[in-house]
Amino acid sequence: MSAAAAPPSATPHIPVLLRPLLAAVAPVSGVWLDGTFGAGGYTRGLLAAGAERVIAVDRDPLAFEMAADWASEYGDRLVMQLGVFSRLDEYASGLDGIVLDLGVSSMQIDQAERGFSFMKDGPLDMRMSQEGPSAADLVNSASEGELADILFHYGEERASRRIARAIVKARAGAPIETTLQLAAIVESCLPRAKPGQSHPATRSFQALRIAVNAEYEELFKGLIAAERALKPGGKLAVVTFHSIEDRMVKRFLQARAGRTGRANRFAPETIEDQPRFELLTRKAVGPDDQELSENPRARSAKLRVAIRTDAPAGEIDAKSIGMPQLKGGPR
Repeated sequence: MSAAAAPPSATPHIPVLLRPLLAAVAPVSGVWLDGTFGAGGYTRGLLAAGAERVIAVDRDPLAFEMAADWASEYGDRLVMQLGVFSRLDEYASGLDGIVLDLGVSSMQIDQAERGFSFMKDGPLDMRMSQEGPSAADLVNSASEGELADILFHYGEERASRRIARAIVKARAGAPIETTLQLAAIVESCLPRAKPGQSHPATRSFQALRIAVNAEYEELFKGLIAAERALKPGGKLAVVTFHSIEDRMVKRFLQARAGRTGRANRFAPETIEDQPRFELLTRKAVGPDDQELSENPRARSAKLRVAIRTDAPAGEIDAKSIGMPQLKGGPR
């Protein structure tokens, strides 16, 4: 069955941390933008909670195809927009709220033909937008040094050099074209996973997916775009799934809340003029026991929420919020 013909789930998709997110941003009203429409879970949740209209953004056209059978129920309260985080302020301004759910969606992971999963054999693709260079293109063309850099900085893979060397050696015989081919190469470089540990290829697949989709650059630019698009009092809610994403969001919001932290633990915290956000969640919110039992994929999710002030939007350096820097710059 083709991706376009895949049937919708029999039960509505419930995105991670929806309950605490809606509680944190309550009361929900006005116009919101859902930056990762996916299967529509956040959008439906916002509309049910009182949003007058939701602008649903996704870079994957399949997301809107799969919503065709129910989206019309909301009439003009639901606006679908093919697009990316970095341009969200071009799609709307004066917003009452923005939700950004980072990472790959479950519907993409579950479809072998999309090439995101190391558990299912499929073409080594990983393109969320279904356009541009694929993971196979990257794996078969990047130099050993470039691959090692991506694996280390984007996936925090300590065996990055060993894996990059093995990839280059393997592709010399024949191109690496499938997910299971790549997973086997990565597995051959690492110890067998112990019970309870993640699959050996997890970090490598994460790194390549992030590189293919320029996810860190999109996140960085998306946070700045959200600052421009929100009206004073507008709320920004971001759900992350691994430490690098969460670090970027945390540091961005701290800096924009006027808190630059301490040079060391004995130094006073520096307070800057004109904070652009007020933190609504001082610490990241994780899933509770009920959510973990309903959806084990939520185990690494973290939610951070802030409210926009009336200070003018500005710029910020990517390095200052911990965005990983490749030697050759963003791919």
